[in-house]
Amino acid sequence: MGRLTGKVAAITGAASGIGRATAVLFAAEGAAVVIGDLNVEGGEAAVRECKENGGRAVFQKTDVASEADVKAMIARAVAEFGGLDIIYNNAGLGGALGPLEQISVENWDRSLAVLLRGVFLGMKHAIPEMRKRGGGSIISTASIAGLRGYPGLHPYCAAKAAVISLTRSAAVELGKDRIRVNCICPGGINTPIFTRTQPNLAPLVEERLAQAQPIPRAGHPDDIAKMALFLASDDSEWVSGQAMVVDGAATAGGVAGRQQLEQQGRILPVPPSGFMGPSFEG
Repeated sequence: MGRLTGKVAAITGAASGIGRATAVLFAAEGAAVVIGDLNVEGGEAAVRECKENGGRAVFQKTDVASEADVKAMIARAVAEFGGLDIIYNNAGLGGALGPLEQISVENWDRSLAVLLRGVFLGMKHAIPEMRKRGGGSIISTASIAGLRGYPGLHPYCAAKAAVISLTRSAAVELGKDRIRVNCICPGGINTPIFTRTQPNLAPLVEERLAQAQPIPRAGHPDDIAKMALFLASDDSEWVSGQAMVVDGAATAGGVAGRQQLEQQGRILPVPPSGFMGPSFEG
């Protein structure tokens, strides 16, 4: 306990899933947390949960695709808690789904606005405040989809690969400022985005995600929150420019290919085309 005592963190997409688990953990470890999300109800519930765990937290309604909103989120951290030491650019969505030739330019742009521009904006506006503190930690959620290809997830894969590359270039540029920049590449994590329209599918999602990697259980938000805590804390003082894979050994091999999984009916039910928005939109 107390690994983040005296630190101030801003976390996007913190009303549910990975972001919420991270906010609660950070608060329990002593950080003051700004919860940024478009989901007002979920964000306020996350604040209550942080406080129940003995932490300090406030909610700031934030669209990460909006520069004004991201600036306001960071300004809230400074106004409420006196500065900023950690930003976790976590907000995401599934984005445009389906065959490449069927994806509209509009849906491509909508996808990258959240998945990539949101990360860029978080970095851009966190840096000046972290310099004032003599350093800091920038963390972003990438994905194993940024390391290998998945059919039907083209904007998502492209954006997550770009987040990994942006992490590296930013780490090189900001090292002199003692600002560390890392990202996390989750594997199959059971979050509300999978069950946003059909909550009753949660047990099926858990079962199928458990089959998706050598460690035979689904990933959970806490698995990623614990990696984020390491990257936010002084324990990772000499770690920067890294894409930390947390996937139950999925990318190490030993799992059946997609064709075999499809034949066994083990692929999660996702639309063949369309647009998958945030989990709270339903």
